[in-house]
Amino acid sequence: MVLWGPPGSGKTTLAGLVASHCDAEFVALSAVLSGVKEIRAAVEQAKLQRTQFQRATILFVDEVHRFNKSQQDAFLPHIESGVITFIGATTENPSFELNNALLSRVRTYVLKPLNERALTDILQRAVQILGEQQPLEIEPAELERLVIHADGDARRALNLLEIAADLADQQDGRRIIDGPLVDSLLREGTRRFDKGGDVFYEQISALHKSIRGSDPDASLYWFCRMLDGGCDPRYLARRLIRMASEDIGNADPRALHLAIDAAAAYERLGSPEGELALAQTVVYLACAAKSNAVYKAFGEAMKAARQSGSLEVPMHLRNAPTALMKSLDYGKQYRYAHDEENGYAAGETYLPESLSGQRFYHPVDRGLEIRIREKLAALRELDHKARRSRKKSGV
Repeated sequence: MVLWGPPGSGKTTLAGLVASHCDAEFVALSAVLSGVKEIRAAVEQAKLQRTQFQRATILFVDEVHRFNKSQQDAFLPHIESGVITFIGATTENPSFELNNALLSRVRTYVLKPLNERALTDILQRAVQILGEQQPLEIEPAELERLVIHADGDARRALNLLEIAADLADQQDGRRIIDGPLVDSLLREGTRRFDKGGDVFYEQISALHKSIRGSDPDASLYWFCRMLDGGCDPRYLARRLIRMASEDIGNADPRALHLAIDAAAAYERLGSPEGELALAQTVVYLACAAKSNAVYKAFGEAMKAARQSGSLEVPMHLRNAPTALMKSLDYGKQYRYAHDEENGYAAGETYLPESLSGQRFYHPVDRGLEIRIREKLAALRELDHKARRSRKKSGV
């Protein structure tokens, strides 16, 4: 099996409990410090346990995602033969970090961060254990602060408590963990935010979808969560520029300008002053009219460009700066739009002949694109009339 969960969610503890319950030999490796040599040694130890003592071996590999493909492959024959029972632990998504051959041989269990009640139970038990030699006391309010600061991570909670116990003032033979001591331990924020990991991309996804969903409150919350976790505001600024084009586009072209201006404002002001300009953009983007028409049109046009091959530019669209090119009919019958009625050459075509009539851009009926849609519809009606008139005259 593979145990996938955030730090301090109990992966190593669960593996040890499984081994204890099954009365199996427990061999632990860290992928950070081990290689194929250590894997082979663990397998030989497992074979010895099996042949001499008829005892199963659980091989626990912490941070298994840090093993490369060849190292992961080294487990496969031994998992198949049953020499070892494999338990891997990872904080990263196994779908991306483990190879398919290993994934097909294991079952993945997803562990969640511990809730506050579970962390409170753990710390209360730890207070009792730490107080066996010398009484240890902590106010419920201070215990709660440790729980909140641990942010679902039991290991972090226990480390904080242990440090507090070591530093606690002694009164009448008792150690007292008070408010000032807890204050000194909790000066630095420790939110879960693994840049480049799952939590990072989950939060940027939540921000993007909140803006797309026109929820300014949720958008601002996820923006602040990422800042609080230590995300580089420049990264957020770049993503906001992308969102302005992808999800708002021509429904409100001001959104892109505001996003670019906010990025420039942050570069000039830095943190924390510049973060307000980014927050302003977040709220504006969330409230703006939405359109992905340009985003979709770009994708369709790129697809057509790749699939249609090297179509030639129609002759009437080619420039003719030389006499030779003019003699070859470059630019012949091109209609200069500014010389046409209303500045529009009705009936003219600009795509290669095989793509004639192809439409990529479909404005939505929101924001400024309502007017763009109406204008394009009117121009297409002019095209239709002009072509119909030509057909009647035999041109």
